[in-house]
Amino acid sequence: MRWWTGRRRQDAGAMRQRLPKLLSPSLVTLVLALATSALWAAWLGWDQQRDVHPDGSTTGPYQPWQVIGLVLTLLPLVYAGVSRRHLTATVLGIPFGLAAAAFHDWSDDGSGLFAIGVLMVLVGSLVATGAAAAALWALTASGTGRPAAPAAE
Repeated sequence: MRWWTGRRRQDAGAMRQRLPKLLSPSLVTLVLALATSALWAAWLGWDQQRDVHPDGSTTGPYQPWQVIGLVLTLLPLVYAGVSRRHLTATVLGIPFGLAAAAFHDWSDDGSGLFAIGVLMVLVGSLVATGAAAAALWALTASGTGRPAAPAAE
C-alpha cells in the first residue's frame, strides 16, 4: 500500500540506492559487453561487402551512417552505466564488447592484420568511452546531487 500513501518517492529512492549494490561490477561489465556486441551485429555485422569504385579503388565494408548509428546507440549504454555509478564497468565493458565483436567479425581476414584493427578498436573505444563516461559522470554527479565518488568496484 506504500505506493498510494505518498511514500512512493522515498521507496523509489531506497530502491535506487540498493540496486547498484545488488549488481556486481563483473556482471555489469559482462552485460554491457554483450549489449555492445549485439549492437555491433545490428549495425555492422550484416555488411560484409567492399564497395568497388569505377577507378578500381575499394572502400568499406561499413558506411559512415552505420558507424555513426552504432556510436549514437552506445551513448545510452554509457549513460545507463554511469548513472548507476558503475563507471569502471562501463569504461571496460563497452570497449571490450566492441573488440570482441570486431575480432569475431574480422578474424577470417587472410592477411592477418585484423588483430591490429581489433587493437585499434579497443584503444580508440577505450579512450572515447572514458571521455564520454567522465563527461556524463560530471554532469550526473552535479545535476542530481549524487556523490562524486564512484561506487566501490
